[in-house]
Amino acid sequence: MIDKDLRIVFMGTPEFAVASLSKLVDNGYNIVGVITSADKPAGRGKKIKYSAVKEYALNHDLRLLQPTNLKDPGFVDELRSLNAHLQIVVAFRMLPEVVWSMPPKGTFNLHASLLPQYRGAAPINHAIINGETITGLTTFFLDKEIDTGRIIKQREIKISETENAGTLHDRMMVIGGDLVVETVNEIIIDKVNPVPQELKIEKHNKLKSAPKIFKEDCRIDWNSSVEQVYNFIRGLSPYPAAYTELRNKIGDTLILKIYKAKREFAEHNNIIGSLVKDNNFLKIAGKDGYIIIEELQQSGKKRMPVSDFLRGFKWQDSYKII
Repeated sequence: MIDKDLRIVFMGTPEFAVASLSKLVDNGYNIVGVITSADKPAGRGKKIKYSAVKEYALNHDLRLLQPTNLKDPGFVDELRSLNAHLQIVVAFRMLPEVVWSMPPKGTFNLHASLLPQYRGAAPINHAIINGETITGLTTFFLDKEIDTGRIIKQREIKISETENAGTLHDRMMVIGGDLVVETVNEIIIDKVNPVPQELKIEKHNKLKSAPKIFKEDCRIDWNSSVEQVYNFIRGLSPYPAAYTELRNKIGDTLILKIYKAKREFAEHNNIIGSLVKDNNFLKIAGKDGYIIIEELQQSGKKRMPVSDFLRGFKWQDSYKII
């Protein structure tokens, strides 16, 4: 079998998936179908917004399917009619067995962690939040339980101490596209020797999960160490963004999303969560130092450097973190 003989169905939704699809198309692989999420209204005007994968598929004249129900017999029949040898999943959703078991060469997924660590929807965020210095990417064959299938290939990636989830996402997106192509090449020449995750679990003292992150999970706990708060901020930047809430003496509240910060380790007598500020800087006391705020966003306003925020905000109402 040569590259163009292998019939591939690609499944994905966000920009992270586009990099892999683009690598496949650019390298001449035969993409016979693209599956992505249904169109959704977005923004204040509730205008219909296409997924990043749909935009790419339309621009490259790829056959597109947008099922609302992956078990729908009509969709399953249409998918089967594509006669795919292989299916590739990047940042999509959980597939029913009738779908992932369909192609003779299987269905593989690209996951943004070194499985079995960080199974779940938000591996990039959780790796940084937990202060990891190494993460990676994994391709693996889908199985009945999410993120548990046999591992095909892995690639380690270093995390710098100043990196946030956004910059790591963008680096992993590109490297992930290369790993997908390498995986396809090995499948074509029958050099795949997948490893059960159980064999790798034995090497770990503890498995860390990466569940989906909701708004209520993004509130900063200032009673944590400065290092933990710092990692929390960069692990949620730029999206969904860590936040803190302030209140003044008359009960007005102010929510600040924090996108960029530095940490300062120091002994002090300030109350944890208290604000230290002048016209040019704002820092918040932790139990073993300070978090120095560099970029933030006040509710209803745009993201800005802290110096711009301080020039435009009146502090006479004595706001305090709650």
